[in-house]
Amino acid sequence: MVFTTPPSLGDDQALAIVAPSRPADAATLRIGRDRLAALGVETRVYPTADPDRDEPASPGARAADIEDAFADPEVGAVMAYTGGDDQIRVLRHLDGDALAANPTRFFGYSDNDNLRLFLWNRGIVSYGLGVHPDLVCDAELRPYTERYLRRALFEDSLGAVDPADEWTDEWFDFETGEPREWRENPGPTTWVGPDADPEEAVRGRTWGGSFAIVKWHLQTERFLPDPERLDGAVLALETSEDAPPPREVGYTLRAMGERGLLERFGGVVFGRPRTNAPPLEWDPDPEEYPADIRRVATRELERYAPGVVVGFGYDFGHTDPSFPLPLGAVATLDPTGGTLRFGPE
Repeated sequence: MVFTTPPSLGDDQALAIVAPSRPADAATLRIGRDRLAALGVETRVYPTADPDRDEPASPGARAADIEDAFADPEVGAVMAYTGGDDQIRVLRHLDGDALAANPTRFFGYSDNDNLRLFLWNRGIVSYGLGVHPDLVCDAELRPYTERYLRRALFEDSLGAVDPADEWTDEWFDFETGEPREWRENPGPTTWVGPDADPEEAVRGRTWGGSFAIVKWHLQTERFLPDPERLDGAVLALETSEDAPPPREVGYTLRAMGERGLLERFGGVVFGRPRTNAPPLEWDPDPEEYPADIRRVATRELERYAPGVVVGFGYDFGHTDPSFPLPLGAVATLDPTGGTLRFGPE
């Protein structure tokens, strides 16, 4: 199948802010729009993202907003305000042919990975990052996030992605605005399957996203691609602020193996796991949890995909700062140095 990277944001085009999951908060929406304006980006707020809305719009209305934004020639990019937990209900209302006829750069992750996997099935490349929290936390937009957001908005491909110099696992308090504590980033690590060439780079289109969303799509099956379309692809996963128990991650990878899916991937990249978030009902250890994720992942991948190359600890997903992981783009993962590059096609 042919994939399309939608055109970059034009000088005479606006970025549409939509809310496919939850409506916007007035204060953080204003911060996000101001920071996008500082990048030279004009924004338009669509009805579902109206901060005066108390409840999410109906799934049909949320789908209509997405379709309207894609169809508007004056809109060159669409960004989700934030995530949530029910966007899968929106997908049945979407006209995939209409979206494919008007490919537009979409930005979002977490619950928005539902839409991104829908777009993947239509051959449309999409990007991570959203207004909240990525553009609104801290006293200013993190330079790392800004660098890769500019590329995703204005360039043909993301190119080589370097590790951030520093990162944080702390939740930003919007009431106090207290600075968060940042720590040195050790960078990604690589695991090479026993049947893989440790010196050969893996190149394939990315598929996946937040672990919970991938799991929903495996459970519902309605929006999974034909398995052969995943041959040679790069599976991208991150565990979000839910921090699922490592055994659950292992069980899901095992189920993918039993379905004959894991063996199709040539590479896997994991985002740095978050261990600190208000919704958590347990207290994962910030040192042990990433190591446990790596342990269960490599166990299942060695069983089902011994020819795969795996990178752990990349700066995408629910970590700070992050780059806008492009789903559907061609990724090159080099096991010799753990380098990661997106594009050219």
